[in-house]
Amino acid sequence: MNSRSIGSTGVEVSEISMGCASIGNLAVAISDEQAQQVLQLAWDRGVRYFDTAPRYGSGRSEARLGQFLAGKPRDQFAVSTKVGRVLTPGPQRAEAYGFIDPLPNDVHYDYTAAGIEKSLRGSRERLGLEKIDIVLVHDIGTYMLGAEHNPAHMRDFLESGLPYLAELKAKGLVGAYGLGVNETEVCLELLQDHALDVILLAGRWTLLDRKAEAELVPLCREKGTKLVLGGVFNSGILAVGPKPGAWFDYAPASPDLLQQVAELENRFAAAETGLAHAALQFALTRPQDVVASVLLGGAELSNLKKNLDLLAKPLSNPARHLLG
Repeated sequence: MNSRSIGSTGVEVSEISMGCASIGNLAVAISDEQAQQVLQLAWDRGVRYFDTAPRYGSGRSEARLGQFLAGKPRDQFAVSTKVGRVLTPGPQRAEAYGFIDPLPNDVHYDYTAAGIEKSLRGSRERLGLEKIDIVLVHDIGTYMLGAEHNPAHMRDFLESGLPYLAELKAKGLVGAYGLGVNETEVCLELLQDHALDVILLAGRWTLLDRKAEAELVPLCREKGTKLVLGGVFNSGILAVGPKPGAWFDYAPASPDLLQQVAELENRFAAAETGLAHAALQFALTRPQDVVASVLLGGAELSNLKKNLDLLAKPLSNPARHLLG
């Protein structure tokens, strides 16, 4: 599998990457064995970049990924994890933030240098890594935090957390840093005045949702900031099609969205191409001077294999011309 650079940081990532929320038991609990099988399939197919976060199963995703990577040559893979949510030991719960059977940890927001330092210390222990290749600031912005709470967190980040990340990178203690978010607005806000190596952007540069194209993509190109494209199916609707109950952006799709997806599906069907295939190839064919990797997720071996196969299969010329 081809690799791509995160700017001038020296960090290399595979052009297809593995998102590890699902191995943290997102929505459905899986066994340790199944988690290892999913990761092994990705590895066998050439995936060498893995993204995780403390929030995913309150540490379970990081622990499972660390178990898998133990013994793998350190120069053959890259890992990103996230900061902004700090884990502290707490009571065992059946579910936390949509993750089933999480590890017994409480989660709280902290975007200060002290919070980031504590978060990374825990992540390194669970992952079994001395150095994290990419550190992403998780969900800062009003989309997740809300207008009421975000100003204080942003102030903590700008005054304390961001300088600390720059210091860690300058000392060679992390390879690169940036954002892991579901919105373009906070990316534009921060990129205007601050250097970021990379942004993991979920669901905002897809076949269905192109909010990133107008302003964020040109700004990333200008600043030399790479994008990792996550959420390429927009919470599932581009994988399953406009079925009743299909989800878009973490909620059931509206009738207008269902109609929009139905029109997309029909256009690609006329070019003898499935909607999921088009969605994956849309992400993979975005300009490489901006996009470093396309992030896949999922805990089902059959689905992961299918998506990897679709990524390896170029579109026909008629279908490719429909991507725009």
